[in-house]
Amino acid sequence: MTAASRTSLWRELIHKPFFWGIVAILALLALNVVKDPAYLAMSVNPNNGNLVGNLIDILRQAAPIMMIAIGMSLVIATGGIDLSVGSLMAVAGAVSMEFLNAAGDSGSVGVAFAAAGLALLITAILGAVNGVLVAYVGLQPFIATLVLMLAGRGIAKVITGGQNTAASSDPFRWISNGYLIGIPVVFILAVLIVILVGWVVRRSALGLMIEAIGINPKASRMAGIKPKGLLLTTYILSGILAGIAGIMSVGSVMTVDISRTGYQLELDAILAVVIGGASLAGGKFSLSGAFVGALLIATLDKTVLFLGVSSSATPAFKAIVIVVLCLLQSERVRSWFRTRRREKPAASELKTMKEEVQA
Repeated sequence: MTAASRTSLWRELIHKPFFWGIVAILALLALNVVKDPAYLAMSVNPNNGNLVGNLIDILRQAAPIMMIAIGMSLVIATGGIDLSVGSLMAVAGAVSMEFLNAAGDSGSVGVAFAAAGLALLITAILGAVNGVLVAYVGLQPFIATLVLMLAGRGIAKVITGGQNTAASSDPFRWISNGYLIGIPVVFILAVLIVILVGWVVRRSALGLMIEAIGINPKASRMAGIKPKGLLLTTYILSGILAGIAGIMSVGSVMTVDISRTGYQLELDAILAVVIGGASLAGGKFSLSGAFVGALLIATLDKTVLFLGVSSSATPAFKAIVIVVLCLLQSERVRSWFRTRRREKPAASELKTMKEEVQA
C-alpha cells in the first residue's frame, strides 16, 4: 500500500461516524487501565466455564441501550423523536413480571416465551399509538411521545398495582444472565437484532424511504412515498425494541422497579444516536454508529462507577465526555484546527522574511 493510499484511507476512516466513538471507548478503557492495570483482564469461571471481567460487564450493560438506540435512530431519521422508550421498558418489565408471577411455573420455556411475547405485543401497541398520533393525527413527535413517556409509567404502575414485582423463571433469566460459547446471551441477541434490522433497512428500499421522509417530506410524497405507513411502522418498531430492552433489563434481576427501570434511558438512546453521527434534523442515519454509541454509553457508565465519581457529579462528567466527542466529530472544528496548522508555518515564513529584509 502506497503512502498516498494510506493517507486517503486514514482520511476516509476519520470521517466515519463511529470512528471517534471508538476512539472515546479506547480512551476511557485506557483511563481505567491507568487506575488498575488489571482492568481489562478476563478470566474463566471454573464453575461454569463462562468469561468474567469488566469488558463482559460492559457488553451486557450495552445490550438494552443498543436496542432503544437502534429504534431511536430510525425514528430520528424520519425527523421525529421517541421520548417514550424508557417508559415502554418499564411497561414491558411490568407485563412480563406480572405474567410470570401469575403463571408460577419457573422452569417452563413456553411460559417465558409467552411472557416475552405479551410484553412485546403491549409495547408494539403503545408504539403504534405514538405512530398514529404522529402520522395520522399530526401531533409533533416530541409532544406525542412525551405524553406516553409520562403515561407509560402510570400504565406500568396500574399493571403492578404500584408495587415492585418479582418473579422466578429460569428460561427468562437466561436471556439476561445466560452465556453462549462464553459470551453473554443478551449481547449476542442484541448483535443479531442489530444485524437483522440493518439488513432489512439497507437491503431493501425501506432505509432510503425513511431517509427521504426525514430529508424532505414533501418531495418524498411527490416521489410516490407514503409517509404515514412508514412513520407508523417506525414507531411500532421502536416500541418493540424498547420492549426487548425492558425484558433484558428486568431479566437480570427478575424484578421490575417502576420508578427505576428504563429511567432516563431515552436520553442515553438519543446520545448514542448523536454519537453515531446521525443528525437530529432527520435524514441519514447510521445503525453501526448507534451501535458504537451504545457501547460508549455503557463504557462511560462503567467508568463513572469504577473511578468513584460521586453521583452528584456523574451527569457533569458524562456531559464533558459527550461534548468533547461531539466537538471532535464536528467537521467545522476539525477545519478550524487544520486552518490553524496551515497559518502557523505561513506566519513563521513571514517573520523570517522580515528579519532578512531588516538585516
